[in-house]
Amino acid sequence: MSEVVLQDVAKHYGDAVAVRNMTLRIADGELVALLGPSGCGKTTTLRMIAGFVDATSGRISVGGRDVTGLPPNRRNMGMVFQNYALFPHMTVAQNVAFGLEMRKVSRADAGKRVREALARVRLGQYGDRLPKQLSGGQQQRVALARALVIEPDVLLLDEPLSNLDAALRHEMKIEIRQLQQSLGLTTVFVTHDQDEAMSTADRMVLMYQGGVEQIGPPAEVFGRPRTAFAAGFLGIPNLLAGRMTPDRAGFAFEAGPTVRLQGQPPIAGRAFLALRPEEISLSTEPPATGRNALAGRVEIMTYHGSAVEYQLRTDAGPMLSARLRAPGLGGQPVLPGGTAVWAHWAPEAGVLVNEH
Repeated sequence: MSEVVLQDVAKHYGDAVAVRNMTLRIADGELVALLGPSGCGKTTTLRMIAGFVDATSGRISVGGRDVTGLPPNRRNMGMVFQNYALFPHMTVAQNVAFGLEMRKVSRADAGKRVREALARVRLGQYGDRLPKQLSGGQQQRVALARALVIEPDVLLLDEPLSNLDAALRHEMKIEIRQLQQSLGLTTVFVTHDQDEAMSTADRMVLMYQGGVEQIGPPAEVFGRPRTAFAAGFLGIPNLLAGRMTPDRAGFAFEAGPTVRLQGQPPIAGRAFLALRPEEISLSTEPPATGRNALAGRVEIMTYHGSAVEYQLRTDAGPMLSARLRAPGLGGQPVLPGGTAVWAHWAPEAGVLVNEH
């Protein structure tokens, strides 16, 4: 069993707090993504798990064994770094075998395991090449093979796809997920990219200012963010400030009217209605009754291939972003800048979130 448990783990640098009392349980065979902006503490957390950074307080265990005070080489964890960290003067096979040499594995056994690891990442014919002779995606596969060849209890991935182009990122995140599932390997994946986290992780840990903002399966965190930060980071630009009405059936904007709510949890005090651009429709005539609506004008229209995005200034004050299907794919004709429109949405659309 390779369950990873962090209990009240913190890291301080003088008066600066990098990670605040983090408690997290990662199940055996689970892939958990640590997600958040730069400086939120996700990489520091990963490095504390690896042993490269000492925790100021708290306890880290793997499979029930306390590893808090152990050096990295005694934790049996494989790590893939953001910059690959390959030795340029060594061949691919030598790079992969490096960890085995440090563990005094026999040459015959090491050779067999290196061949198997390279075959697993589809680089079986590249063992004699130098890293400089490989593409970025191939170098990343070598780094992954090097991490896997030692048969780690836990796999740690620190922004592993950030140096790849969009097409390679898409290919590699699928490969990483397939490998992780086929091996049943407990994995921690650090990223600032919500798409990477959602497409690879069993659970996402959204971090902010050294603490945990929200934990849950990707669909839950993406669909029901709990705070304004979580909603904004997960791609909801429409955060409309206001307060829930006493009867809980409406939401009074700070900068305008009251709109109807349906199916929202009660929130006392200042809150935000988080509306995804895809949930907003536009029309040049008042919408049918039963829908929330704000009148306004198109300020900016941008084309995104399959969709057209509009920035709207509403008469009530709030700016709104709406994203509609492109005309060529069955969407309505483009609305040029200056067009008077109604932005409207269903009462059950969006999610009410706390300010903090």
